[in-house]
Amino acid sequence: MGHHGPRLVLLCGLPGAGKTTVARRLEQELSAVRLCPDEWLAGLGLDLLDGDARERVERCLWRHARALLASGAVVIMENGFWERAERDEKRLRARALGAAVELWYLRVPMEELERRIALRNHEPGSVVLTAGLLRSCQTRFEPPTQAELDLFDTPLL
Repeated sequence: MGHHGPRLVLLCGLPGAGKTTVARRLEQELSAVRLCPDEWLAGLGLDLLDGDARERVERCLWRHARALLASGAVVIMENGFWERAERDEKRLRARALGAAVELWYLRVPMEELERRIALRNHEPGSVVLTAGLLRSCQTRFEPPTQAELDLFDTPLL
């Protein structure tokens, strides 16, 4: 199952949607490089809820992703990509580098997200997300429409 040329996979979804689980699977199946902001923040000893730190880390990871794409790699980014403008920017800039770009939208009902987050809250080292915080995330989330999904390349898997 050889893929040809660079490819960027964007994982879009709310906390608890399963982005990291999917990303880890794709990392193996596509021999890809997985860039997870949460893991980088934690590895640098930064607060996962520190918005400024997250923005800086995401900027660095995006620079890293572009260099990897330019070298022909498959890159998976699991930032969540809540905003349409951000997804557009990533798609257009990666395509300008000659990369195919996939958008994987992990659509999960709110009750299921709440259930998963409640379980994850008990794991050692996890950031505790309240149901209220999750709902405030949902109000800022711009779900991709079918028309937007059609702008992306078809997944290889």
